[in-house]
Order: sequence, then structure tokens, then C-alpha cells
Amino acid sequence: MTTFQDDYSLLAPGPVNIHPEVRKALALPMIHHRTPEFDKILKKVLADIKVVFQTEQDVFLLTSTGSGGMETLLVNTLSPGDKVIAIVSGKFGERWADMAQYFGAKVIVHNVAWGEAVKVSDVEDLLKQNPDTRAVLCQACETSTGVAHPIEALATLTKNYPDTLLLVDAITALGAYPLPMDAWGIDGIVAGSQKAFMLPTGMAFVSFSKKAWRFIPDAKCPRYYFDIRKEKKANAGGETFFSSNVAIIRALDVVLSLITTQGLDKLFHDIHRRAEFTRNFAQKLGFVLYAKSPSDSVTALTVPPQMDGQKIRLHLEEVHNITIMGGQDQAKGKIIRVGHMGYIQDHEMVRLIECLGHTLRHFDPDFMSLEHISNIATEAQNWLEQNP
Repeated sequence: MTTFQDDYSLLAPGPVNIHPEVRKALALPMIHHRTPEFDKILKKVLADIKVVFQTEQDVFLLTSTGSGGMETLLVNTLSPGDKVIAIVSGKFGERWADMAQYFGAKVIVHNVAWGEAVKVSDVEDLLKQNPDTRAVLCQACETSTGVAHPIEALATLTKNYPDTLLLVDAITALGAYPLPMDAWGIDGIVAGSQKAFMLPTGMAFVSFSKKAWRFIPDAKCPRYYFDIRKEKKANAGGETFFSSNVAIIRALDVVLSLITTQGLDKLFHDIHRRAEFTRNFAQKLGFVLYAKSPSDSVTALTVPPQMDGQKIRLHLEEVHNITIMGGQDQAKGKIIRVGHMGYIQDHEMVRLIECLGHTLRHFDPDFMSLEHISNIATEAQNWLEQNP
């Protein structure tokens, strides 16, 4: 069992390490969500979060996991019988396709091999064959594989179809690397609190383009809790429609202030630096990149032959107090996944590489020497100092 000591590192794709200032905010006494004090916080958060989405459109705060936000994008823009192209390249693409089918959409599943990014030309061919498609569904980052899909190019494509929306699951992407909603023309996007927003799990953030709002009033999918029209009206009055998640919204205010202070470019730079570091030094240990188009938010690594990814991640957690994730379904046991979002300090990254080396050696003492592990750890420390 994991012991949460001072040297514990949460380096998963989400949830992530929380900034000390955010932890302080989460520890504050509770206040009511229908008070002037909270109304002021809510108003500020609703304005500031647009900076991360890079949009002038409204951003809505939902008390749900990211999957609730994925559902919100669907039920507010679709009607039963609408045609949907679902790009499926991993577990979360599968989930979204299933969700759309459950709500009565005619789902055209476009399967992409795990570890690979979708080819925009393939989607273009599907749209030519199905010009009446109402929505294209795609993950910005498929969390189960660490793949980053070409969202900008997909948005450029769907702009040519006035009645086709590009809906993007950016739960493991928004705030981790550039996804400018307005500039690229993304029609619906969802983010999750427990990822680049470095908060606890429990909130989803969604936004819709002007193009998407053309379809929202007449969408016929069942919606009540996730009816964005009700939330929009409540927000205009300075409230949320249902009870507000006071603790997380108050902590979100702190996160947004931190992001505003450092700037999005610095935030993206820091996450990219961690991703580059991990990709570089994990390969020196004998891992291989699993994703052919790797995301900056999470790195998926194929484990060395005859090794078991599940055993590696369990040993890393139980012995070294570091939490990463393993693979799912067809990738189970074959990969490990390391997250780069949240409050991560340089010494944690060096320690991860060093402990991964010792973990590999635990399962095969002949795989590498202690001297080799030490040399890689020293090289890793030097790399961080030379690449601030």
C-alpha cells in the first residue's frame, strides 16, 4: 500500500500533484454558494478561465468528471439519428463513440491503430462520403496511448462543412499545450479539473463555438442536468444553475491566478520540458516510445521485452513511492504512462528516472548495472540544469 510521505510523487496522467497554494485554498472553511463572497469568486473564474481556453465564448463549470463534460458536448448539439464520425484510437475514443450511440446517433467509427494519430485525409474521405455528418468526435490527447491528434488540421477541415461540428475531448490536453479554441475553430471542447488545471477530480469545463450554438436550441437529445442553456442563463445572473462546487471553484481561482502570472507560454514550456526529459531518459533506460505522435501531457512507453508494465508500475509505487499508470486493454502489461501536468519539481523527475532504472534491475539484475543507472541519473540532472 502506498504511504503518502513527503517524497511521494504523483506522476500519473491525472489526477496530478497539486500546487501548495491550491492545497491551502482547498483547506479553507466552507462558504455557501449563494452568497456575495462566492458570487465574486465565480464571476472572476468565469472570466479568467477563457484565457486558458483561448476563447471569447462562455466557458461553463460542471460538477462532474470529464466524462460528464463529454456527454454535455453531445447532448447539447445532437439529435437522435444525427450522423457522427467518431475517431477511436484508444479507451476514451471508444467511450465517446459508445456514448454517442447510446443517445441515438448514427455513429461511424473510424478506428485508428493504438499508438497512432488519425490521418486527416481519412477523415476528409469520410466527410465527402457523409456530407450530412453533424459532428466529428476526437480526443486532443488519447490518454490511454499518449497520442496527440492533429486537432488544428481537423478544425481546418470541418470549417468547410457549415453543418458539421468538431467536438474535442481535451481533458488531458487543455492547459498542457496550445489548443486555441477560437483561432483554430474548435466547436466544442471539454477539459477536466484533475489534469493541467491541477485540481482534484470532480469538475469538467466546457465551451461551445458560435457555430455550435446554432444547433444547441434545437438539439433533441435528452438533457436536464447537462442542459447548457440553463447553465448559461444562471451564469448570466451570477450563479451556477445547480449547487456550485465551492471548494474546487475557489481553488480554481488560485490556479487561474497562477497561470495568469506566469503566462500560458511558460506553462506550456514547462510541461513540454518534462515531456522531452521523460522521452529522452526513459529511452536511455531501454523503454521505447509507444505513441508515434507523442503528446506533451502524457508519455506512453513500451516496456523492455520480457518485462511486465503492470508489475513495473506496482513496484515503483510500493517500493519507491511514485505513482504512474500502466496500459489498458490491448496495451495492458505492455506500456507504462507518465504524466507531465501538475506541480512537478525537477528532483521528482530525476528520481523517477533513477527509480525506474532500479525497478527494471529488480526484475532483471542483468538488464543494467548500478553504475549505468547512476550515470543516467547524473546526465538527467545535468540536462535539467542546461535546459531550464
